Amino acid sequence: MTRHFNTGGVCLPSVHYMLPPERRLPEVRGLVDQMAYFILHAPRQVGKTTALTAMARSLTEEGRYAAVLVSMEVGVPHGDDIGAAEDAILEAWRTSIEVALPPELHPPPWPDASPGFRIHSALHAWAKASPRPLVVFLDEIDALRDQTLLAVLRQLRDGHRLRPTGFPWSLALVGLRDVRDYKVASGGSELLHTASPFNIKVRSLTMRSFTEPEVAELYDQHAVETGQRFEPAAVALVFALSRGQPWLVNALAYVATTELRPDRAETISESDVGRARDLIVERQETHLDSLAERLRDPRVRAVIEPMILGDQLASASPDDLRFVLDLGLVVQSSDGAIEIANPIYREIVMRSLTTYVRASLPRLAPSWLGESGAIDWTRLREVFVAFWLQNGEALLGSSPYNEAAAHLVLMAFLHRIVNGGGRVDRELAIGSKRLDLCVEYRGDRLGVEVKTWRDSDKRADPADAGVDQLDEYLASIGTKRGWLVRFDQRSGQPELPERLKLEEVTTARGNAVTKILL
Repeated sequence: MTRHFNTGGVCLPSVHYMLPPERRLPEVRGLVDQMAYFILHAPRQVGKTTALTAMARSLTEEGRYAAVLVSMEVGVPHGDDIGAAEDAILEAWRTSIEVALPPELHPPPWPDASPGFRIHSALHAWAKASPRPLVVFLDEIDALRDQTLLAVLRQLRDGHRLRPTGFPWSLALVGLRDVRDYKVASGGSELLHTASPFNIKVRSLTMRSFTEPEVAELYDQHAVETGQRFEPAAVALVFALSRGQPWLVNALAYVATTELRPDRAETISESDVGRARDLIVERQETHLDSLAERLRDPRVRAVIEPMILGDQLASASPDDLRFVLDLGLVVQSSDGAIEIANPIYREIVMRSLTTYVRASLPRLAPSWLGESGAIDWTRLREVFVAFWLQNGEALLGSSPYNEAAAHLVLMAFLHRIVNGGGRVDRELAIGSKRLDLCVEYRGDRLGVEVKTWRDSDKRADPADAGVDQLDEYLASIGTKRGWLVRFDQRSGQPELPERLKLEEVTTARGNAVTKILL
């Protein structure tokens, strides 16, 4: 059977194309050998479960350890009923162990124990009976919440002193977040703020995304097995769009090879990857939808809204930022800069935030299209100004982010304009005081810079400095025309028709810019 690209669940070597799982977790084997209890936290869909399942299999097959990955997630529906959660967890463990380990390494019947001590008793009994040192990876640990989570952590800490014959030799907690953040991640009201009650951990690890050579290596497996190649430019675009996020890397390839180019004699091109990107974004499948759902979380909004505005993260606490980083929605560079993790996530964020605005837009007759089908940019500007005068301020209330409402309405308008024939790319940057948009339609481009003038701004009209910034942006996207849109949100200003101004400017590079002052 020919293997395929996996977009759901654990990768299986006989079924899916996959890279050596241990490559992205080089420290784990050494920690196991050191009898360490440790943390592995990383965003969803990066391969934690796949990697540790493979690691456990290898450790067991080598004959030194009895190693297994088991899940804590089945305890979630029981909330703070600790005993019921423990019973469900242990029943699920039994099933997983029977599949993963040979009979001689199976645990004895779980002993009877009081609620709050059943996990401890089970691991103690298994470690005593096992002919090999026991290695246990506890997946989805931070799915548990409040008292059940604390009870499990305390049992693990108490059992740690019984190693290696009376408790697992090595143990890992696996989830989205580090242990100090478990309660917030699981819906509790407070952070743990410390490794206690799991202060026995030796290390906290995370898991990186794929590198560009690794993306090429994964795709080469498909070429070897089917004869269907990915052009180098296609691989480069996949990496540019995904930044190596494993689910996206697989999803782009899956769509390209099964839907767009099912004929294995056809090569996957750069344009195929672009079409695959559009389909994935449009469908907003489970992984992407789960990220979109997070946008209404106040902790996420505290980080994302300033990014849209180009503001500093003034209202975001360190815990807010850590939460959004742990989700994988944003990344932090070595110099501390924060940005959305990849262009596809950025597109999902913007589409999700403009969903209700787009649904509220009035019907727009495409009077901006010339006879050739290309956009008449001057006519489009006239349509936008008329649209804003009639509908813009009324639509601000349909935006889920109040401070960024004007930006989101503008993006919704532009998305409606290019829908089906082009796209709108966004550049977000903390502290830049602007939002840059590239509107592309049938190969033609318009650069748009968006600024806001607010009471808190202790400076002159931000549009004054915007022309030079837009000039640089136009050069970077390869076009000679642009709009500088400035929203005046200061209190006490005249009505919109009175303050509206249009100014034509030629930049230092000779680009034609229209300042639209609203």
